[in-house]
Amino acid sequence: MKVPKQLQDLIADGLVDEVLRQLMSGKEATIFIVRCGSEIRCAKVYKDASKRSFKKAVQYREGRHVRNSRRGRAMAKGSKFGKKEQEEIWQNAEADALFLLTQAGVRVPQSYGCFEGVMLMELITDAEGGVAPRLNDVTMMPEQARKDHATVMTQVVRMLCAGIVHGDLSEFNVLQDEIGPVIIDLPQAVNAAGNNNAQAMLARDVNNMTAYYGRFAPDLLKSKHAKEIWAHYEAGTLAPDTKLTGRFRESTKKADVKGVLNEVEYAAKENQERLRRLRERDLLEKEQHPERPRKKRNGKNHRHRKRR
Repeated sequence: MKVPKQLQDLIADGLVDEVLRQLMSGKEATIFIVRCGSEIRCAKVYKDASKRSFKKAVQYREGRHVRNSRRGRAMAKGSKFGKKEQEEIWQNAEADALFLLTQAGVRVPQSYGCFEGVMLMELITDAEGGVAPRLNDVTMMPEQARKDHATVMTQVVRMLCAGIVHGDLSEFNVLQDEIGPVIIDLPQAVNAAGNNNAQAMLARDVNNMTAYYGRFAPDLLKSKHAKEIWAHYEAGTLAPDTKLTGRFRESTKKADVKGVLNEVEYAAKENQERLRRLRERDLLEKEQHPERPRKKRNGKNHRHRKRR
């Protein structure tokens, strides 16, 4: 097994004692099982941007603010330094999100920090102590599907209350341990209040999970949790313990398109009338005071100095 240079550096620094084996390789990282002292953990080695296959990364970066103005300018220009900074932000985003969500009571792996492109985190195991399977490798009875679906919806609510939308949630990004679902893979997590795509991403996350659990409990496919959750969020009534029903009543009130167009037309006419009055005033002042120097819009006299 070839050990990546990033992991070799962590071994040299004493943060990792031994690389046991590669667990899997995904679209943005390769996961290794490592030993740190007496504990077995995961080491997530992020792939270089040129080798990542994660699509539409720009949508996920929206709303991630950079305090240092120099970094922000470099990232906007796409310079070599800026790209390096962008990578660092991308890699640290997952560790930051895991820390925040752990504090919010969301079932995610514990992060032990991100070091030069490698994140050390908790290894999620099953009841026998083996590596916990992903949901796409799990089958279940209808009762279990309904229970776990409700658990995931609660986790989504807690994430949103913490200001985060996963952005790529599916049966491939959830593990099943002996207690229930554990959400993983959050480098693309977005700021719910600062990203214009947050609502669409939340709807996709929720609908993906509902479609998965709906394979085993088809009645779940009729639920409207995404719209219900976002409606609470927009109204300011969403809380970590909000009880969801899966029901949402669509508004039957027709949009007053004619009224909106009338308002736009009225505003345009008012603006035209204001401009007409301004032109008339300027003409009147010119007729009454033809010798008076013309004034600028900022109120200062515009006079030409005589050349000596």
